[in-house]
Amino acid sequence: MIVNGVVAQRLRPVPTDQNRDDLLALRGLVQDGTLRPVIGGTYPLRETAAGLRHVEQGHARGKIIVTVA
Repeated sequence: MIVNGVVAQRLRPVPTDQNRDDLLALRGLVQDGTLRPVIGGTYPLRETAAGLRHVEQGHARGKIIVTVA
């Protein structure tokens, strides 16, 4: 599904029936370096709008993280 005709991003369904074994397998892949999450930027909660603008402008090359701590 195309989210926005201007921004080159697509939504993909995420499995919703995760179980403990699946999550442990996923953790193992991350820990051994087989699977590496791509982080496009980190923004504190007060700068969430800036993070959203970054995504909307097509600059994000990974997930944007909003920190609340």
